[in-house]
Amino acid sequence: MKQRTVEILAPVGSFESLQAAFNAGADSVYFGVEQLNMRSRSANAFAVTDMKRIVAACRKHQCKAYLTLNTVMYEHDMQLLRSILKEAKKQGVDAVIAADFSVIEYCRQLQIPLHISTQANISNIESVQFFSRFADVVVLARELTLKQVANIIGEIKRKKIKGPSGELVKVELFVHGALCMAVSGKCYISLHQQNASANRGACVQNCRRSYIVKDTESGEELKIDNEYIMSPKDLCTIDILDQVISTGVSVLKIEGRPKGPEYVQTVTRCYREAADAVALGNFTQEKAAAWKAEMEKVYNRGFWEGYYLGRKTGEWVTQPGSAATEKKIYIGKGSRYYPRKKVGEFLVESGTLQVGDTLLVTGPACGMVKEQVEKLYVNGEEAEKAVKGDKITFLFATRVTPNDKLYKVVNAVHA
Repeated sequence: MKQRTVEILAPVGSFESLQAAFNAGADSVYFGVEQLNMRSRSANAFAVTDMKRIVAACRKHQCKAYLTLNTVMYEHDMQLLRSILKEAKKQGVDAVIAADFSVIEYCRQLQIPLHISTQANISNIESVQFFSRFADVVVLARELTLKQVANIIGEIKRKKIKGPSGELVKVELFVHGALCMAVSGKCYISLHQQNASANRGACVQNCRRSYIVKDTESGEELKIDNEYIMSPKDLCTIDILDQVISTGVSVLKIEGRPKGPEYVQTVTRCYREAADAVALGNFTQEKAAAWKAEMEKVYNRGFWEGYYLGRKTGEWVTQPGSAATEKKIYIGKGSRYYPRKKVGEFLVESGTLQVGDTLLVTGPACGMVKEQVEKLYVNGEEAEKAVKGDKITFLFATRVTPNDKLYKVVNAVHA
């Protein structure tokens, strides 16, 4: 495996995102299978049979593969849970991320390395000490300050708290992505209103909507202005990553398994470069601003640094949906590849494309490729513009398949 001072852990919800994580220099990825993970509703879940392909791809790219099994488990889940864990053991998954004690116990029986999920809300050294009998890595609660994180890590070293491997317990910390208004994601609004449990990966995100407050005595209604008061902005620590790493944290975790490969590749690359800059001693605020600008181009709800610097209240979004500065527009799909010439062919199914436009291609072989069109060949002839029904070709480094999707990237403000 690659030897670095801090591990960059990327989210993966598709084979496109898996390759995107590799492209961006991730040290490890985490993924869920079937319905026993906290993103089962919002991400295209992998099947149990996909584990072999995922782990094999990770081995090829010297990347660790972590399986997420972090929902609340019920009795009727036990058969599926056992089947998933047996396959994980067979395929050599590097670790399972979980909080439910049934998963913890089965991992112990099968001798599968375990990471304790943030759903356990670990916020003190006693909790770390308790879970150390089962796990080598603990994901701390997202509501802690960096001072609290540093104290916990300091105590792990002082008390020499070791996991089952015999090594000191490592600390993993969320550094980027969506935040929930509930502590460690334990929200019941979705379950209460629509019988869709967030703790079973089925959240319908009621909190992300606008609301009206009504006085039950007078009947007067007030629409809450400017802020979606239950929808926090996304966590972004790129500005303070040097401070985050100085706590002694071992793993930097990026949220986003439901997000597309352009999100995974962009965000992972930015944190990889930033962490490397910290290690080399040339991390600057100017560089951080540039990385943040890059991440603003992909899905986000606006950024803030969370509670790590001691904030008492959160920052809330002022608009629904994404605040990304760029938008992708679907143009077509892959149709053929010419390996000798390294040329990809795509069929235009919607919209138009012309020289000067920025292309974005996503696929299981390429992950995400983004580049500007300098030359455009339409139906075999050089042209300035392509329209629906045309076949276009251009130089492309990886194999093109019918699963590849072609987009045009535009400024979101003017889209």
